[in-house]
Amino acid sequence: MDFNWGKRPAQPDCSLKQREIEESFEDPFSVRLLPDSPFFASNARFFNLGRTSGGEGVFAIYRANGKQIQVICARAFTAEEGFFYDRQQEKLLSQGGAG
Repeated sequence: MDFNWGKRPAQPDCSLKQREIEESFEDPFSVRLLPDSPFFASNARFFNLGRTSGGEGVFAIYRANGKQIQVICARAFTAEEGFFYDRQQEKLLSQGGAG
């Protein structure tokens, strides 16, 4: 997975490191969503919820061109996002595993 870090993500109150953001995309259980919003759809922006190798939850808004990912905004999970991620992981595991 190749990242375009030409512009740093907007995260004024966040202590996430670039590597932690990348790790959240490499999480085999990461959840990628196309938002059901005209604004995000028209701007081709997607959501990623994943965990770092240390287990920290990361929510990111990004765009992709098929070759690179450009992270627009990244921050730690809220409690609701952590719950959603855990539920999706449980659902995947009950279906027989990742992939």
